[in-house]
Amino acid sequence: MQQTAKTLMVCLFIAALMGSVACSKKNPPPAAYDTNAGQEMEEADLGAGEFRSPAEIDPALAAIFQNILFGFDQYSLTPQARAILDGIGAWMKNNPAKLVLIEGHTDERGTYEYNLALGDRRANSAKTYLTQLGIDAARIYTISYGEERPVAMGSNEAAWAKNRRGEFKIK
Repeated sequence: MQQTAKTLMVCLFIAALMGSVACSKKNPPPAAYDTNAGQEMEEADLGAGEFRSPAEIDPALAAIFQNILFGFDQYSLTPQARAILDGIGAWMKNNPAKLVLIEGHTDERGTYEYNLALGDRRANSAKTYLTQLGIDAARIYTISYGEERPVAMGSNEAAWAKNRRGEFKIK
């Protein structure tokens, strides 16, 4: 009986040790999501190197392609965001060969996965609005960076408000 108890204790110890080793491996964070296809992708797969900041192309474009901002834990468009998107839509109608990439960003609060999904919803809400203006959806790409690319450092409302954004690139 005592031998059985010892054997059982050794088996439990080995099982616990194996379980802790198996669980200790941390998976790398997922790549950014390609919201056009609904699957993981790498930025290089999108050809993001060819997408450029509007200000790099022509400083006058920076006035049109302003970042759109979102409320905490929100992806609905504000009236100010809609006004910016109206200007972007007009520009896209006048430049039918151009493509636009919408990057969805969040502040640092929330889990990595949650923020990636929220950034995805933000980028897609802007894309949906532009398609409702008559822009062909095939000309609009989206990607979520979640909390990975903040424009403002700090853990306060002023920084968080700037990081909750949709940002645009042109190709």
